[in-house]
Amino acid sequence: MRVVWQLLAVVLVSMVAGQSVAAAEDNPWATLGLGLVAAVLSVYVYAWVVGRTEKRAVTEVAREGAVGAVGRGALLGTLVFAAVVANIAFVGHYEVDGWGSYTGAVGLAGFMAGASVTEELLFRGVLFRIMEERFGTWGALVPTSVLFGAWHLANPDASLWGAAVIALSAGPVLGAAYVATRSLWMPIGLHFGWNFAASGVFSTEVSGNDTQQGLLDASTSGPTLISGGAFGPEASLYTLVFWALVTVGFLWLARRRGQLMPRRSKRADAVALSR
Repeated sequence: MRVVWQLLAVVLVSMVAGQSVAAAEDNPWATLGLGLVAAVLSVYVYAWVVGRTEKRAVTEVAREGAVGAVGRGALLGTLVFAAVVANIAFVGHYEVDGWGSYTGAVGLAGFMAGASVTEELLFRGVLFRIMEERFGTWGALVPTSVLFGAWHLANPDASLWGAAVIALSAGPVLGAAYVATRSLWMPIGLHFGWNFAASGVFSTEVSGNDTQQGLLDASTSGPTLISGGAFGPEASLYTLVFWALVTVGFLWLARRRGQLMPRRSKRADAVALSR
């Protein structure tokens, strides 16, 4: 029953937060404030419900080292997106026409903060973590990545190709980041850094969300395999390649630290059930 209560709590706070942020989308400063409040509130709700249902210290959202981990993740996510855009620009399919909207970037920071935190709590904090206990790291990484890709099919300009690339790139790297650190702060930072760089800095679409303009007045063009089309650069082959490299790095680190979890044996299941 713990997974049900945890999912209900995280989904409920996510829905309330999303509606609140969406209601303030015309006011960038209100969007920023509400997005940050939503992010903090979501973490507290997650820590409360997991602590109550699992009777343990919720170390994956511990305060110690949180700021540094989020910062490192955000920096890495930003650098990876910058590398993707640089490659798209190199072949002539990303152009900057001038400055965009700094207030747009402010609002996008709040929106992406709320979205990044709630999605990581849901997919890595609840689904991946609980599935990993039963099926091991690999048995959890594949289905949660597929679910994460499918989650984005509800967006206005979603496509099967875009969802597939997310399932093959963002899903694995965010799961691997959690496994390597055993903390949700790194994947939260990665998620936010990528999304904010894509929208708030480089003014591209994020997961087919019809994203507002950020700091730059820019546009993408050309084949979907290169630019990502209406879905945004997340659907680019460059994204697939760069995130695959980072995923390998995190999994190597996880293995070196002894963080990979094997599938629980039937005997262990029987022992657990007998307790």
